Amino acid sequence: MNEPYLAEAIKIQSVFHPSDFSDASEVAFTHALKTALATGADLSILHVVPDRNADWHDFPGVRDTLERWKLIPKGSSKDAVLELGIDVRKIIASSTNPVKACLDFLGKHSADLIVLAVHQREGRMRWLEKSTGEPIARGAGKMTLFIPHGVEGFVSRQDGSVRLRSILIPITTKPRPQPSLEAARRLILGLKLPAGNVTLLHVGPASEMPAVSLPEDTGWNWSRQAKDGEPVDAILEMAAELAADVIVMTTDGPDGFLDGLRGTTSERVLSKARCPVLSLPVGSMMG
Repeated sequence: MNEPYLAEAIKIQSVFHPSDFSDASEVAFTHALKTALATGADLSILHVVPDRNADWHDFPGVRDTLERWKLIPKGSSKDAVLELGIDVRKIIASSTNPVKACLDFLGKHSADLIVLAVHQREGRMRWLEKSTGEPIARGAGKMTLFIPHGVEGFVSRQDGSVRLRSILIPITTKPRPQPSLEAARRLILGLKLPAGNVTLLHVGPASEMPAVSLPEDTGWNWSRQAKDGEPVDAILEMAAELAADVIVMTTDGPDGFLDGLRGTTSERVLSKARCPVLSLPVGSMMG
């Protein structure tokens, strides 16, 4: 029998989306916008160029998207977006270093969640062909939703509907897994998802599976599984078997995830996952 569930302090009041105006970034923008709508968060969209030669019209169209999703009437003003409970800012930064520009912005403006597209080879965004997506998450130490290029994710670009029925949470004793369960709970409740399945996966003997408290207010089925093998392979195999819509993983903090060295479990899962990966740096988020 589970111990009483104690929610961790995970709140999303501001969402940050770095965009390189690519098709993959449009997918990430869709997820950022849907999350902002679900949580009533502010949304900041940043594009970095070497010389500010960017057209504002290249930014993803917030009102066009909301009109397509039938959330506001066609031809609506900016006030219609505010009436939905979100404030959207579009920023052009002039820099030859996209990572630094993003981190500088995050140093001045709070963000509870970063949503970005990432190439699965070397963590690149298109910007200047430099490694961008992963270093932003590492440097910022923030909860980050990665959308691998070529993956549509769980939010429809066409109508904003959510297709999310299976969540995979790999759990180990360290980092502590409870924040991942709370993040999944917030995702389920925030997006008002119909019943689905959350699978807690421990790679190793079942007797060594860490104790966790399961939320009881989601209407979802929560189950535990233990699997032998190499952690990354086991996680990816389980994600494929379950047709997971998102993998939720806690990490040790800004230096625990993508700490500059290849080979960490989270980084290796991200490099091969065929669904979005939500990373929670426990050390920087929780007291």
